[in-house]
Amino acid sequence: MFDLFKSAGRDWPMVVDGREGPALMQPVLVARQAGRVGAANGVGIEAQHALDDLPAPTAVCVPEFMIAPFTPLDGLFVEEADWVRRCHSAGSLVATACSGAMLLGEAGLLDGEDATTHWAFCEVMQRRYPLARVRPQRALVTAGEGQRLVMAGGGSSWMDLALYLIARCVGIEAAMQVAKLNLIDWHHGGQQPFARVSCTRQVEDAAIGRCQTWIADHYDHAAPVAAMTEHSGLAERSFQRRFKLATGMTPLEYVQTLRIEEAKHLLETTQAPIEAIAGEVGYDDAAFFSRLFRRAVSLSPAQYRRRFGGMRASLAGPH
Repeated sequence: MFDLFKSAGRDWPMVVDGREGPALMQPVLVARQAGRVGAANGVGIEAQHALDDLPAPTAVCVPEFMIAPFTPLDGLFVEEADWVRRCHSAGSLVATACSGAMLLGEAGLLDGEDATTHWAFCEVMQRRYPLARVRPQRALVTAGEGQRLVMAGGGSSWMDLALYLIARCVGIEAAMQVAKLNLIDWHHGGQQPFARVSCTRQVEDAAIGRCQTWIADHYDHAAPVAAMTEHSGLAERSFQRRFKLATGMTPLEYVQTLRIEEAKHLLETTQAPIEAIAGEVGYDDAAFFSRLFRRAVSLSPAQYRRRFGGMRASLAGPH
Protein backbone atom coordinates (compact mmCIF):
# COMPACT_ATOMS: atom_id res chain seq x y z
CA MET A 1 0.00 0.00 0.00
CA PHE A 2 2.86 2.36 0.82
CA ASP A 3 4.36 1.70 -2.63
CA LEU A 4 1.06 2.40 -4.41
CA PHE A 5 0.59 5.68 -2.55
CA LYS A 6 4.18 6.66 -3.28
CA SER A 7 3.78 5.92 -6.99
CA ALA A 8 0.71 8.13 -7.49
CA GLY A 9 1.65 10.87 -9.98
CA ARG A 10 5.30 9.81 -10.02
CA ASP A 11 5.51 6.56 -11.97
CA TRP A 12 3.08 7.00 -14.88
CA PRO A 13 5.05 9.84 -16.55
CA MET A 14 8.26 7.85 -15.98
CA VAL A 15 6.85 4.87 -17.89
CA VAL A 16 5.07 6.86 -20.60
CA ASP A 17 7.45 9.78 -21.17
CA GLY A 18 10.66 8.64 -19.52
CA ARG A 19 10.59 11.29 -16.82
CA GLU A 20 9.58 11.00 -13.18
CA GLY A 21 6.50 12.96 -12.26
CA PRO A 22 5.74 14.74 -9.00
CA ALA A 23 4.67 12.51 -6.11
CA LEU A 24 1.08 13.38 -5.22
CA MET A 25 0.94 11.60 -1.87
CA GLN A 26 3.42 11.53 1.01
CA PRO A 27 2.90 8.32 3.00
CA VAL A 28 4.80 7.84 6.26
CA LEU A 29 5.04 4.86 8.59
CA VAL A 30 4.06 5.34 12.21
CA ALA A 31 4.07 3.08 15.25
CA ARG A 32 3.70 3.34 19.00
CA GLN A 33 7.33 4.41 19.02
CA ALA A 34 9.57 5.49 16.13
CA GLY A 35 12.21 3.01 15.04
CA ARG A 36 12.34 -0.58 13.94
CA VAL A 37 9.12 -2.57 14.23
CA GLY A 38 9.04 -6.32 13.86
CA ALA A 39 6.17 -7.06 11.48
CA ALA A 40 4.64 -10.41 10.55
CA ASN A 41 6.83 -13.15 9.11
CA GLY A 42 9.96 -11.58 10.55
CA VAL A 43 9.95 -8.52 8.31
CA GLY A 44 11.51 -5.43 9.85
CA ILE A 45 9.87 -2.05 9.19
CA GLU A 46 11.32 1.31 10.06
CA ALA A 47 8.62 3.50 11.61
CA GLN A 48 9.50 7.09 10.78
CA HIS A 49 7.30 8.63 13.46
CA ALA A 50 5.73 7.82 16.80
CA LEU A 51 1.97 8.08 17.05
CA ASP A 52 2.07 11.31 19.03
CA ASP A 53 4.19 12.98 16.31
CA LEU A 54 1.17 13.01 13.97
CA PRO A 55 -1.97 14.12 15.81
CA ALA A 56 -4.14 14.59 12.70
CA PRO A 57 -2.85 13.24 9.37
CA THR A 58 -5.08 13.57 6.31
CA ALA A 59 -5.65 9.81 6.33
CA VAL A 60 -4.74 6.93 8.61
CA CYS A 61 -4.36 3.45 7.09
CA VAL A 62 -4.33 0.51 9.50
CA PRO A 63 -2.92 -2.76 8.11
CA GLU A 64 -4.08 -6.21 9.13
CA PHE A 65 -3.25 -8.00 12.39
CA MET A 66 -1.32 -11.25 12.39
CA ILE A 67 -3.71 -12.88 14.85
CA ALA A 68 -6.31 -15.65 14.74
CA PRO A 69 -9.92 -14.45 14.38
CA PHE A 70 -11.07 -15.27 17.94
CA THR A 71 -7.95 -14.04 19.72
CA PRO A 72 -8.96 -11.73 22.62
CA LEU A 73 -8.01 -8.13 21.85
CA ASP A 74 -8.36 -6.69 25.34
CA GLY A 75 -5.24 -4.71 26.19
CA LEU A 76 -3.39 -5.47 22.95
CA PHE A 77 -3.76 -2.20 21.03
CA VAL A 78 -4.92 0.36 23.57
CA GLU A 79 -2.54 3.14 22.54
CA GLU A 80 -3.15 2.56 18.85
CA ALA A 81 -6.93 2.58 19.31
CA ASP A 82 -6.76 5.79 21.33
CA TRP A 83 -4.65 7.44 18.61
CA VAL A 84 -7.01 6.34 15.84
CA ARG A 85 -9.96 7.72 17.83
CA ARG A 86 -8.20 11.05 18.35
CA CYS A 87 -7.23 11.31 14.68
CA HIS A 88 -10.79 10.63 13.57
CA SER A 89 -12.14 13.21 16.00
CA ALA A 90 -9.66 15.72 14.57
CA GLY A 91 -10.96 15.12 11.04
CA SER A 92 -8.71 12.38 9.68
CA LEU A 93 -10.07 9.82 7.29
CA VAL A 94 -9.49 6.39 8.86
CA ALA A 95 -9.05 3.43 6.52
CA THR A 96 -8.28 -0.20 7.29
CA ALA A 97 -7.41 -3.33 5.41
CA CYS A 98 -8.44 -6.85 6.31
CA SER A 99 -8.46 -7.62 10.06
CA GLY A 100 -7.19 -4.09 10.80
CA ALA A 101 -10.85 -3.07 10.83
CA MET A 102 -11.05 -4.58 14.30
CA LEU A 103 -9.02 -1.61 15.54
CA LEU A 104 -11.86 0.69 14.50
CA GLY A 105 -14.13 -1.35 16.73
CA GLU A 106 -11.65 -1.12 19.58
CA ALA A 107 -11.62 2.66 19.03
CA GLY A 108 -15.42 2.75 19.35
CA LEU A 109 -15.93 4.00 15.79
CA LEU A 110 -18.19 1.24 14.45
CA ASP A 111 -21.32 1.67 16.59
CA GLY A 112 -24.29 2.15 14.27
CA GLU A 113 -22.10 1.98 11.17
CA ASP A 114 -21.72 -0.36 8.21
CA ALA A 115 -18.46 -2.29 8.41
CA THR A 116 -16.48 -5.07 6.78
CA THR A 117 -13.29 -6.99 7.39
CA HIS A 118 -11.65 -10.18 6.19
CA TRP A 119 -14.37 -12.80 5.77
CA ALA A 120 -12.78 -14.95 8.50
CA PHE A 121 -13.20 -12.10 11.03
CA CYS A 122 -16.78 -11.05 10.17
CA GLU A 123 -18.44 -13.30 12.75
CA VAL A 124 -16.18 -12.23 15.61
CA MET A 125 -16.49 -8.58 14.55
CA GLN A 126 -20.28 -8.78 14.80
CA ARG A 127 -20.07 -10.50 18.19
CA ARG A 128 -17.48 -8.13 19.63
CA TYR A 129 -19.11 -4.96 18.26
CA PRO A 130 -22.82 -5.83 18.17
CA LEU A 131 -23.90 -2.29 17.25
CA ALA A 132 -21.95 -2.45 13.98
CA ARG A 133 -23.68 -3.58 10.79
CA VAL A 134 -21.15 -6.05 9.42
CA ARG A 135 -21.35 -6.61 5.64
CA PRO A 136 -19.43 -9.87 4.98
CA GLN A 137 -20.12 -9.81 1.26
CA ARG A 138 -18.59 -6.39 0.66
CA ALA A 139 -14.96 -5.92 -0.40
CA LEU A 140 -15.05 -2.20 0.42
CA VAL A 141 -17.28 -0.22 2.78
CA THR A 142 -17.40 3.51 3.50
CA ALA A 143 -19.23 4.73 6.59
CA GLY A 144 -19.51 7.42 9.23
CA GLU A 145 -19.83 11.18 9.10
CA GLY A 146 -18.39 12.41 5.83
CA GLN A 147 -17.72 8.79 4.85
CA ARG A 148 -14.46 9.08 6.81
CA LEU A 149 -14.39 5.39 7.77
CA VAL A 150 -13.22 3.13 4.96
CA MET A 151 -12.78 -0.62 5.34
CA ALA A 152 -11.51 -3.21 2.88
CA GLY A 153 -12.18 -6.93 3.13
CA GLY A 154 -9.64 -9.72 3.05
CA GLY A 155 -6.55 -10.55 1.05
CA SER A 156 -5.81 -8.44 -1.99
CA SER A 157 -8.83 -6.16 -1.48
CA TRP A 158 -6.30 -3.85 0.19
CA MET A 159 -5.50 -2.85 -3.40
CA ASP A 160 -9.11 -1.71 -3.86
CA LEU A 161 -8.66 0.35 -0.71
CA ALA A 162 -5.43 1.93 -1.98
CA LEU A 163 -7.01 2.84 -5.33
CA TYR A 164 -10.06 4.28 -3.58
CA LEU A 165 -7.90 6.44 -1.31
CA ILE A 166 -5.78 7.67 -4.21
CA ALA A 167 -8.93 8.59 -6.13
CA ARG A 168 -10.43 10.31 -3.11
CA CYS A 169 -7.31 12.17 -1.96
CA VAL A 170 -5.74 12.97 -5.34
CA GLY A 171 -8.08 12.16 -8.21
CA ILE A 172 -9.57 9.41 -10.32
CA GLU A 173 -7.04 9.77 -13.13
CA ALA A 174 -4.12 9.19 -10.77
CA ALA A 175 -5.87 6.10 -9.36
CA MET A 176 -6.50 4.74 -12.85
CA GLN A 177 -2.84 5.21 -13.74
CA VAL A 178 -1.73 3.31 -10.64
CA ALA A 179 -4.20 0.52 -11.44
CA LYS A 180 -2.93 0.19 -15.02
CA LEU A 181 0.73 0.26 -14.01
CA ASN A 182 0.22 -2.46 -11.39
CA LEU A 183 -2.35 -4.61 -13.25
CA ILE A 184 -4.90 -4.18 -10.46
CA ASP A 185 -8.41 -5.43 -11.13
CA TRP A 186 -11.25 -4.19 -8.89
CA HIS A 187 -13.07 -6.84 -6.83
CA HIS A 188 -16.51 -6.20 -8.33
CA GLY A 189 -17.91 -9.44 -6.92
CA GLY A 190 -16.95 -8.64 -3.34
CA GLN A 191 -15.22 -11.24 -1.17
CA GLN A 192 -17.96 -13.86 -0.93
CA PRO A 193 -16.60 -15.98 -3.82
CA PHE A 194 -13.35 -16.36 -1.85
CA ALA A 195 -14.88 -16.91 1.58
CA ARG A 196 -14.99 -20.14 3.48
CA VAL A 197 -17.53 -20.01 6.27
CA SER A 198 -16.19 -22.05 9.13
CA CYS A 199 -18.53 -24.53 10.76
CA THR A 200 -15.81 -26.38 12.60
CA ARG A 201 -15.38 -24.21 15.69
CA GLN A 202 -16.78 -26.24 18.55
CA VAL A 203 -19.18 -24.54 20.95
CA GLU A 204 -19.45 -24.78 24.71
CA ASP A 205 -22.97 -26.26 24.68
CA ALA A 206 -22.24 -30.01 24.79
CA ALA A 207 -25.55 -31.05 23.21
CA ILE A 208 -25.06 -28.68 20.29
CA GLY A 209 -21.41 -29.72 20.00
CA ARG A 210 -22.52 -33.34 19.53
CA CYS A 211 -24.82 -32.20 16.75
CA GLN A 212 -21.98 -30.32 15.07
CA THR A 213 -19.85 -33.45 15.08
CA TRP A 214 -22.69 -35.57 13.73
CA ILE A 215 -23.82 -33.22 10.97
CA ALA A 216 -20.26 -32.78 9.68
CA ASP A 217 -20.53 -36.34 8.31
CA HIS A 218 -24.27 -36.37 7.60
CA TYR A 219 -25.02 -32.98 5.99
CA ASP A 220 -26.59 -34.81 3.02
CA HIS A 221 -29.29 -36.35 5.26
CA ALA A 222 -32.78 -35.94 3.82
CA ALA A 223 -34.07 -34.24 6.99
CA PRO A 224 -30.93 -32.91 8.69
CA VAL A 225 -32.54 -30.49 11.14
CA ALA A 226 -35.02 -33.07 12.42
CA ALA A 227 -32.19 -35.60 12.72
CA MET A 228 -30.02 -33.14 14.68
CA THR A 229 -32.93 -32.34 16.97
CA GLU A 230 -33.38 -36.02 17.73
CA HIS A 231 -29.62 -36.47 18.16
CA SER A 232 -29.51 -33.60 20.68
CA GLY A 233 -32.16 -35.12 22.93
CA LEU A 234 -33.80 -31.68 23.25
CA ALA A 235 -37.29 -30.48 22.51
CA GLU A 236 -37.50 -28.83 19.09
CA ARG A 237 -37.91 -25.25 20.33
CA SER A 238 -35.12 -25.65 22.88
CA PHE A 239 -32.85 -27.12 20.22
CA GLN A 240 -33.53 -24.29 17.78
CA ARG A 241 -32.92 -21.65 20.45
CA ARG A 242 -29.75 -23.22 21.85
CA PHE A 243 -28.30 -23.93 18.42
CA LYS A 244 -28.70 -20.31 17.30
CA LEU A 245 -27.28 -19.06 20.59
CA ALA A 246 -24.25 -21.36 20.37
CA THR A 247 -23.37 -21.02 16.66
CA GLY A 248 -24.89 -17.74 15.53
CA MET A 249 -26.87 -19.61 12.85
CA THR A 250 -30.16 -21.42 12.71
CA PRO A 251 -29.77 -25.19 12.25
CA LEU A 252 -30.95 -24.89 8.64
CA GLU A 253 -28.45 -22.09 7.89
CA TYR A 254 -25.71 -24.21 9.42
CA VAL A 255 -26.57 -27.24 7.27
CA GLN A 256 -26.80 -25.12 4.13
CA THR A 257 -23.39 -23.61 4.88
CA LEU A 258 -21.82 -27.06 5.23
CA ARG A 259 -23.44 -28.17 1.99
CA ILE A 260 -22.29 -25.09 0.07
CA GLU A 261 -18.70 -25.52 1.31
CA GLU A 262 -18.66 -29.15 0.20
CA ALA A 263 -20.18 -28.17 -3.15
CA LYS A 264 -17.45 -25.57 -3.65
CA HIS A 265 -14.81 -28.22 -3.03
CA LEU A 266 -16.43 -30.61 -5.53
CA LEU A 267 -16.78 -27.88 -8.14
CA GLU A 268 -13.08 -27.06 -7.82
CA THR A 269 -11.74 -30.60 -7.78
CA THR A 270 -14.07 -32.66 -10.00
CA GLN A 271 -15.81 -32.44 -13.35
CA ALA A 272 -19.04 -33.95 -12.01
CA PRO A 273 -22.20 -32.37 -13.45
CA ILE A 274 -23.75 -29.68 -11.29
CA GLU A 275 -26.88 -31.81 -10.92
CA ALA A 276 -24.80 -34.65 -9.51
CA ILE A 277 -23.02 -32.32 -7.08
CA ALA A 278 -26.37 -30.92 -5.93
CA GLY A 279 -27.54 -34.45 -5.17
CA GLU A 280 -24.32 -35.40 -3.45
CA VAL A 281 -24.57 -32.54 -0.96
CA GLY A 282 -28.26 -33.15 -0.25
CA TYR A 283 -30.38 -31.28 -2.82
CA ASP A 284 -32.71 -33.16 -5.16
CA ASP A 285 -33.63 -29.94 -6.98
CA ALA A 286 -30.55 -28.70 -8.87
CA ALA A 287 -32.24 -25.40 -9.74
CA PHE A 288 -32.92 -24.69 -6.05
CA PHE A 289 -29.32 -25.62 -5.24
CA SER A 290 -28.03 -23.22 -7.91
CA ARG A 291 -30.15 -20.35 -6.57
CA LEU A 292 -28.98 -21.04 -3.01
CA PHE A 293 -25.35 -21.26 -4.14
CA ARG A 294 -25.51 -17.97 -6.02
CA ARG A 295 -27.10 -16.22 -3.03
CA ALA A 296 -24.35 -17.51 -0.73
CA VAL A 297 -21.33 -17.15 -3.02
CA SER A 298 -22.32 -14.36 -5.45
CA LEU A 299 -21.42 -16.67 -8.35
CA SER A 300 -23.38 -19.44 -10.02
CA PRO A 301 -21.96 -22.97 -9.62
CA ALA A 302 -20.73 -22.86 -13.23
CA GLN A 303 -19.08 -19.49 -12.73
CA TYR A 304 -17.44 -20.70 -9.53
CA ARG A 305 -16.07 -23.79 -11.31
CA ARG A 306 -14.63 -21.72 -14.15
CA ARG A 307 -13.00 -19.27 -11.77
CA PHE A 308 -11.60 -21.52 -9.06
CA GLY A 309 -11.46 -24.86 -10.83
CA GLY A 310 -9.51 -23.17 -13.59
CA MET A 311 -7.19 -21.57 -11.04
CA ARG A 312 -6.60 -24.90 -9.33
CA ALA A 313 -5.88 -26.58 -12.69
CA SER A 314 -3.41 -23.86 -13.64
CA LEU A 315 -1.59 -24.16 -10.33
CA ALA A 316 -1.41 -27.95 -10.68
CA GLY A 317 -0.23 -27.86 -14.29
CA PRO A 318 3.33 -28.01 -15.64
CA HIS A 319 5.61 -25.10 -14.74
